[in-house]
Amino acid sequence: MSGNSGSNQMWGGRFASGPSAIMREINASIPFDKALWRQDIAASKAHVDMLAVQGIVSHEDAAQIAEGLDSVASEYELNGVPENWDLEDIHMTTESRLAELIGPVAGRLHTARSRNDQVATDFRLWVRDAMDQAELGLKQLQIALVTRAGEHADSIMPGFTHLQTAQPVTLGHHLMAYYEMAGRDRSRFADARVRMNRSPLGAAALAGTGFPIDRERTAKALGFDGPTDNSLDSVSDRDFALDYLMAAAQCSLHLSRLAEEFIIWASQPFGFVTLPDSLSTGSSIMPQKKNPDAAELVRGHSGRIVGCLTALMITMKGLPLAYSKDMQDDKPPVFEAASLLALSIAAMTGMVAEAKFRTERMRAAAELGYATATDLADWLVRQANIPFREAHHITGSAVKLAESRGVALDQLPLEDLQAIDARIDDRVYAALSVDASVASRASHGGTAPNEVRKRVAEARVALGLEESA
Repeated sequence: MSGNSGSNQMWGGRFASGPSAIMREINASIPFDKALWRQDIAASKAHVDMLAVQGIVSHEDAAQIAEGLDSVASEYELNGVPENWDLEDIHMTTESRLAELIGPVAGRLHTARSRNDQVATDFRLWVRDAMDQAELGLKQLQIALVTRAGEHADSIMPGFTHLQTAQPVTLGHHLMAYYEMAGRDRSRFADARVRMNRSPLGAAALAGTGFPIDRERTAKALGFDGPTDNSLDSVSDRDFALDYLMAAAQCSLHLSRLAEEFIIWASQPFGFVTLPDSLSTGSSIMPQKKNPDAAELVRGHSGRIVGCLTALMITMKGLPLAYSKDMQDDKPPVFEAASLLALSIAAMTGMVAEAKFRTERMRAAAELGYATATDLADWLVRQANIPFREAHHITGSAVKLAESRGVALDQLPLEDLQAIDARIDDRVYAALSVDASVASRASHGGTAPNEVRKRVAEARVALGLEESA
């Protein structure tokens, strides 16, 4: 065996030419950063336009470069971005193809910029689009939630704590809780978008440039609010990506909670909902089963999205200024999270919109779960002037009796209730039905049907579905 062969074995069999092959593969980002091609073309066109206006390149050269960039974009749109690992990334891939199309003038495009500010700009543009897409998707989820909540403002179901029946609520009220969560998620993406909407283009490698560039012009052309104010920070900042991932992670937790609700509700012991066929699967061996696979995958995706956030946080935690090659690993977790989040939002929007709620089962569960026990205790305090702790004990006895007979509290005869405590009279029945219970919770944000309808109406106005009265 030759010495060279032994050396190659040390590096690994698939790297036939040793260290240079490893470096080529570890250094190349084109397999994933090709996703930035639209942003790279747009930023390059803005840059060369500014160079021409500032007299740094001629208008003729700038026009030729812009036309060439349009041709490259057309090729990418039609055939995809080629992966030549020797060109490393989307920036060199585009510039190389541009040179093939228009010749040496293509070299003028990179005047007064670096791949450092170029990738920082492209990535910001991509993340900004991802924020907009998430916000739009969440609005559609809110519309689905509000629509179904309006249909079920009067539909009674058990409200849970510790997954134990607590007090009766309405299905509309329950769905509107997720409307509120989605609203906070939208606000996080919106806040992050405002904070990140500054252009790093023109920061160059790390110190700025000696060319008389106009960073305000390129920022405006790309829809930014203005340029970033420190060139070192401009090329090394990935807070915008972390902000996106933090918002995505929080959103994914909410989606996972909603998915878990549907998974539980669809199980035979609950039977609260029939999931749409389009978002369910069957079993390969058990024909009676209808599996909530889409909801389970949404629940699973949340873990992966949180993992993406953790990955980038760890990548960034110890990097000195300015750019380091570690930051090449910033894009895969963001791309993965964005794809998973979009799927999860779409899946839960479809599930909310198309699910068939079995409200008779929900109501029966609220009645037989003794969800009005708190109402009985409250009635004893208000009407019989009994201390709450004593009222709690009396109510526990009534629940035990109803449970032994398999009936709801309001189905217990008065004489049986009076046998537990003589201070109970027939007025108690007005408080014991699940309808009376939910109707009494009319405080702001409560579950009373009228209050739910009020919140739904306000939400519809906020979503632009209706005009304010």
